[in-house]
Amino acid sequence: MIEVWYNTLDLIVPFEWGHYLFMKNALLAILVITPVFALLGTMVVSNRMAFFTDVLGHSALAGIAIGIVCGIQDPTWPMIIMAIVLALLVNIFKGWTQASMDTVLGVFLAFMVALGITILSREGGFVKYTVYLIGDILAVTPMQIAWLSGISVLVLVYWYVAGNALILTSVNSSLARSRRIKTLLIEMSFTIFLAVVVMLSIRLVGILIINSLLVLPAAASRNFARSTRSYTLWAIIFSMVSGVTGLITSYYWGTASGATIVLFSVGCYMLSALLGRVTSKAMRT
Repeated sequence: MIEVWYNTLDLIVPFEWGHYLFMKNALLAILVITPVFALLGTMVVSNRMAFFTDVLGHSALAGIAIGIVCGIQDPTWPMIIMAIVLALLVNIFKGWTQASMDTVLGVFLAFMVALGITILSREGGFVKYTVYLIGDILAVTPMQIAWLSGISVLVLVYWYVAGNALILTSVNSSLARSRRIKTLLIEMSFTIFLAVVVMLSIRLVGILIINSLLVLPAAASRNFARSTRSYTLWAIIFSMVSGVTGLITSYYWGTASGATIVLFSVGCYMLSALLGRVTSKAMRT
């Protein structure tokens, strides 16, 4: 399957970058993961979970550290497990302390970052893990793309089955419960999918900017979308356009791909904010 992708790009892309294997892999990874980022991002923005996803991303440091302590060479599974445990603990701790969500998340953010850095910095070893801070999508392998493709299919199936319940729960949880929707199950399942996608993408885009890639396309779409369908559709378009143009631009500029993609996402947001303002004025007149 991957060979078909390589051969297709050789035929349809006349530019220099299209002939490099690392660019072909990176482009395929972006086309696979950006629609999923957009879908999950719409719920992140609607439910005001931007800070939560930031904490999820930073929990990767603690996951890596615990994996090292346990002698696990590949940190992917420790990161995923840590993120899922964090998602569950945040909800439990919030109900137990009656504190605001921002306060609870701030506590866990401090703990996760401090724990990760403390363990990873022993004997000056933290420098080996800085790649997780900024990511390197140009180093993505066919195996990682397969993992991303698998989780993307699962998210799409989940969205098809539970999408309406998820949207109704985010709009009015009381109404959702009156319709016999198991809101706690819906919220927990969404959180788990979000945690898994974030952890699988950390190595590609980096801890420092993963939250931006989730939030910005959805926030841009929300500036002028007038329905749930258009909100989702435009979020996917913004996410994919930012991903592809950012990757290609980073090749010519010689810059970090993840950060360059975020810059284009910011540009989409600013453009959508301007368009939304113009559209609102036109509708009032």
